[in-house]
Amino acid sequence: MAQQMSVLGIDIAKLVFHVVGMDDTGAVVLRKRIARSELLTFIANIPPLRIGMEACGSAHYWARCFCEHGHDVLLIAPQFVKAYVKSPKNDARDAEAICEAVTRPTMRFVSIKRVEQQDLQALHRIRERLIKARTALVNEMRGLLNEYGIVLPQGITKFRTLVVKKLEAEQAKLTPFSIEMFWQLYEEFLALEKRLASYDEKLTSIGQAHPECQRLQTIPGLGPVSATALIAAIGDVTPFKNGRQLAAWLGLVPREHSTGGKPRLLGISKRGDGYLRKLLVHGARATLRWVETKPDDKSRWLRALIARRGKNRAAVALANKNARIAHIPSDLVVDRGASTVRGACPFTFRVHPLPSYATCQKIISTISVA
Repeated sequence: MAQQMSVLGIDIAKLVFHVVGMDDTGAVVLRKRIARSELLTFIANIPPLRIGMEACGSAHYWARCFCEHGHDVLLIAPQFVKAYVKSPKNDARDAEAICEAVTRPTMRFVSIKRVEQQDLQALHRIRERLIKARTALVNEMRGLLNEYGIVLPQGITKFRTLVVKKLEAEQAKLTPFSIEMFWQLYEEFLALEKRLASYDEKLTSIGQAHPECQRLQTIPGLGPVSATALIAAIGDVTPFKNGRQLAAWLGLVPREHSTGGKPRLLGISKRGDGYLRKLLVHGARATLRWVETKPDDKSRWLRALIARRGKNRAAVALANKNARIAHIPSDLVVDRGASTVRGACPFTFRVHPLPSYATCQKIISTISVA
């Protein structure tokens, strides 16, 4: 019966997986509960077919494993699968819903990430967590010092320059116990600063070694952090038909709520990757600082937009424009040897993709942090 399958839906988990197979008519021909240790053996013993999964934790790993056995692997955003789930919900019905959703001709799929992309994205995730931890630590120190009558101004830069002076100048307000406690917190702050400097240097080195990151960094408002984050999250822009689709995927376009033939546009949709959107908007804010001194057309457009709509909307508009510019596939060629996995577009950049793991390790090993 399994030989009649044309589509297989897998509800992935940590230990137990549920699979549902359908034939060309949409009839269910297989329902199976498989342990994690048996899944790859099961996939290797069935003929090549279309496999659908939700784009959730470990999905990219399993997709790469299944592709090695010649299967056509498709990843679907979980919100697009929900419409096909029949109540009451359970893992088997989730697998059946994935199986139905993957056959829809208008369904949008998620590109499968390479291992190098996941390495780079993991570096960004750790860096972002450390930034949040540093902010929380600084705010904690400022709040605790305020209880002793020592006030520090807001901002990480001012904290770096003033905290030691304040602790030394106003020791009379502190007890021996509190002095020891605050110096320990300051040592923790220095350790976070050192790790963040190390990660920033790694991202800068990878950005300099990757030709596509170098192209992205020619866009005003995009630095090594933004460029490497775009490469890690997207990798290949060709699944987006145009720059507006990329901007919409990043949530930088107006949210529409139209009815009765009356169009109604609200604020930006804020869909997609909030981390990428934040980097683009902050990069745009940095660019706005210099528009008053530049005579080019873009600066004149930004000055007029700021006067008409304010700096916040101008920053989002510039972030939208930068996302569209980043989409431009100026050096695309058809790679006939590319993967046939749907969702991994058969176009690749003429420049090399992300550096290999060995290359990244070589770059990182040459970095010395003071």
